[in-house]
Formats: sequence, C-alpha cells, structure tokens
Amino acid sequence: MASSGFITTPDGIRLSYTQTGPVSAPNLVFIAGWVQTASIFHKQVSHFSSSYRVTTYDHRGHGNSDKPNFGYRVYRLAADLESLLTQLDIQDAVLVGHSMGSSVLWAHWDIYSHERVKKLVFIDEARTITMNPNWTPEQTAEAGAVMPPQAKFDLLEPLRGPHWKEAWTAFSRGFFSDDINPEELKFALDESMKSPPSVAAAMMNDHASIDWEDIFPRITAPTLVIGAKASRFPVESIQWIAKQIPNSRLEIFEKEEGGSHFMFFENPEKFNRILDEFLSS
Repeated sequence: MASSGFITTPDGIRLSYTQTGPVSAPNLVFIAGWVQTASIFHKQVSHFSSSYRVTTYDHRGHGNSDKPNFGYRVYRLAADLESLLTQLDIQDAVLVGHSMGSSVLWAHWDIYSHERVKKLVFIDEARTITMNPNWTPEQTAEAGAVMPPQAKFDLLEPLRGPHWKEAWTAFSRGFFSDDINPEELKFALDESMKSPPSVAAAMMNDHASIDWEDIFPRITAPTLVIGAKASRFPVESIQWIAKQIPNSRLEIFEKEEGGSHFMFFENPEKFNRILDEFLSS
C-alpha cells in the first residue's frame, strides 16, 4: 500500500513524502543527501517495500518540497525530519542517511529524543568536509576533509553565477563511477537540479562547515556505517567513524563493485543485501 502527500513544518514549509509497503510493517526511512531527491532511493524502495513500511521524502528546497528562501542549515533539516517522524507517527524506525543525509541524522541525534529510533545507517559521509590547515595528512584523512577552506568558496561562487549548471555538473560527476550508465547519471543529475542553485550553495555552505566529531561516541543505537573505495571521502574517515560508535558495523565497497559515493544506486544488489542483513540482525 503506497501513499503520498505533504507534511507542514512549524515554520510553514510543505515537505513531500511517500510511504510504500504494509502499514503495519517495521519502519524504514531514507534521508537523501545534498540536492538529491527521494527518488534516488527507488532501487531500495522497490526491494524493501514488500517487508517494510518505507518512507522517503524531499528536504526543503529539494525535489517536490517547498523551496523557501530560508532554512538551509543542517540543523533546520534535522528539525524537518523530526516533524516528519512526529506527524506521520513513525515509531521504532531504522533511519538511513546518505551523505548530507547522515549529517541530518547526526544533528537529529544531537538535539532530539531517540525514542523513535531503532537503528541507524550512515552512508559515505565524513565527520567534516573542510580541512583544518594545521592538521597532519593523517588527521585530514581520518576527518575525511576533502576541501581546503578556500575551496568551499571556490565552489559556492560558480553555483551562484550564470554558469551554475556547468559548475554543478562538473562537481557532481566526481561522486559517481567513471563507467556508470549514462542514463542513470543523467537521471541523478536531473533530479538534483530540481533544487535552485541558491539552495545548493546555501546548503553546501552550512554543510561543509560543521565538524561532527563529538557526536559519534554518544550514539547508542545499533549502527551500520558504509563507505566506498572510489568515493571522494577517504576510506579512513569512514573507518574512523565506525570505531567511535559503540555497537557499530562497517562495510566498505570496492571500486570494482560500484564503490562510488552512490554505491547504493550503482550496486543496489550488494547494498540491499547488506542492509537486509543489518535489519534482520
């Protein structure tokens, strides 16, 4: 049984959501990353909706949700997630965040009650994106920091300019494998461009500036951490996060098996199998 609609946040923003699968089944919620929409998880929805009540939604400024000119901070998106869980009365949920979606989960864990959370899954997100110039190479790799401070602004300015599509495409292409199916790449890029460039820039500005180091030792839910050897984020950073979280499990995709930042999209068979095992463990 599938249903779609909108919830309205306390600040008046409508968020588009879809729920698929038996109403009485266990809850599985997918949270997309920077400028991605709920549709990026369609290979997971089709697989898991026979046994789970699968919820997907679009962040504010993304996909089919409202696109106001405010609220593009990770903690605001965490508040939006809390509104979704509360208004749809989602209990005992496994929350799966990809990329910035993981950061949304970290912010949510930081400031909200954990009573609705059963398990957590973090897909290929480092603890921070912007590096500290004083760090050693080893510290930088463990942090996952892939941007020197100036690089963030070098990315944001083109996104706000007249050639934003070219800048967007060049930056986003590096998140996928070299040999990805061109039609699938086009689908992902087209979905991401449902966000206005002003939203993309504002969201990246906040997202890239936060260091989540203190969150991980405080996570008490069973957790699956997934990384990939062909991702922009160093595998060391994903391994570091898994070591900080009590009761966590680590999975790393090889480059040859679609092990990009979007491994769940490029190799759904392996990803869905790993998630199935974690859900039933």
